[in-house]
Amino acid sequence: MKKGIHPENYRLVAFKDMSNEEVYITKSTAETRETIVYEGVEYPVVKMEISRSSHPFYTGKSKLIDTAGRIDKFKNKYAKHIK
Repeated sequence: MKKGIHPENYRLVAFKDMSNEEVYITKSTAETRETIVYEGVEYPVVKMEISRSSHPFYTGKSKLIDTAGRIDKFKNKYAKHIK
């Protein structure tokens, strides 16, 4: 490997799936502003909308996740055009 091209600031980071509250701990260089206490240890946290524990491809279940109300906004915006 070439020296000096890989990041040096790897640390343990918690990735939290916001749809089902599942938490994964892994090494990352992701910048975070928030922290979470998981199993008695404080970690920087990265919040995700979807992960392998909630994605329909991996779970085999079709599930609609609309955390921002995008579907309702779309329906309201184009309701007059749909007959």
